[in-house]
Amino acid sequence: MCNACGFPAAPGHWTDAGASSAGDRLRLRFARLAVVNRLLAPYGLSARDDGATPGLQLFAPGGEWVLVPDLDALWREASRMARGPVDPMSDRALTHG
Repeated sequence: MCNACGFPAAPGHWTDAGASSAGDRLRLRFARLAVVNRLLAPYGLSARDDGATPGLQLFAPGGEWVLVPDLDALWREASRMARGPVDPMSDRALTHG
């Protein structure tokens, strides 16, 4: 468990499958973050991953932010921050450029 945030250490995300080294896992983590940010952009939201804390930091335009432990929590919090459904599979998210 992280003594700073209280999140338990996660065993990894399924998208890390096939990454054999710590460097590979880190590259995949940042590649996943780039995709997440493309999907969040139409809603005015963004995510960051500082690599030091477990989970992601989710930011709203007004300065509100929250630390989320995983992608499931990220989409729930994104919907709350956007004050409406945020669907990463919607046409709005997928066609944003």
